[in-house]
Amino acid sequence: MASNATNGSAPAPSHRFDAQFTDNVINGMGPKTTERNRVVLGALIRHLHDFSREVELTIDEWMTGVHFVNAVGKIYGDSNKTRNEAHRVSDILGLESLVDEIAHKVISDTGIDPTSSSILGPFWSPDAPFRELGGNIMQDGVPPNGRVTKMWGVIKDITTGKPIPHAVFDIWQASANGKYDFQDPDNQSPNNLRGKFRSDAEGKYYFYCLHPTAYSLPTDGPAWALLQAMDRHPMRPAHIHIMVTAPEYQGCTTQLYPSDDPWLTTDTVFAVKPDLVVDFKPLEGDKTATLELEYNVFLAPKGYKGLL
Repeated sequence: MASNATNGSAPAPSHRFDAQFTDNVINGMGPKTTERNRVVLGALIRHLHDFSREVELTIDEWMTGVHFVNAVGKIYGDSNKTRNEAHRVSDILGLESLVDEIAHKVISDTGIDPTSSSILGPFWSPDAPFRELGGNIMQDGVPPNGRVTKMWGVIKDITTGKPIPHAVFDIWQASANGKYDFQDPDNQSPNNLRGKFRSDAEGKYYFYCLHPTAYSLPTDGPAWALLQAMDRHPMRPAHIHIMVTAPEYQGCTTQLYPSDDPWLTTDTVFAVKPDLVVDFKPLEGDKTATLELEYNVFLAPKGYKGLL
């Protein structure tokens, strides 16, 4: 019987698919490719090819993916570049939450971990104004069904426990209708429910905001089609976005969630973490707010690695 083996060796393994194809694609990168691009794109190509072989991706499925990517770009353009659908798709696949954890996870050796980070999301704006400490971010007034909250706390160093003075506390949130300012120009002016505050000499911050409202991601675009394909809901639990920064410290971008929100365990972007779940409590004797939220923020010094 004929055999391909030579010199008594075992036959070479057969491959249904070209075993050298992926290496040929990766090796096609030219000498001017940066080392990091070679690592990242090489791994992307290898995993993408392995995925395609694993599921035996059909031509129709591949073309569906091509149309999906095109639709993501189209809805961005049609919205005058205000609807970041690619960011949203990344979120519902859990990618942004995973990248965020890779970038920011620190386990302290002091017994106090830094405040957990969470995803930035597509609604942060660099143009939020500085407001007076103790002021409010409701520049259009309290919306219907809005519950005003006094939010306060101390920003602290995890290594010393000491307060961090003059830190910048950036907050943004959706209104009581579940929409951010630039989603809702008929009802909200630019920078409504946004603001930056500086902590005082004792690291304290305090201001007025709204109890957050749960909302649905849009249900008219590619991200919604993807959620439907996975039989998932589009709901985000109620949350407040914060970004806290200070010179010589690693900043923290995160989200805070009411403990009684029904969507906590099934957040459609997988961004909830235990230390970010908070209790809003009744507040008496304040002429502006009916609720209060105390939340202390813990920052690590720049260069601090903690337990590796």
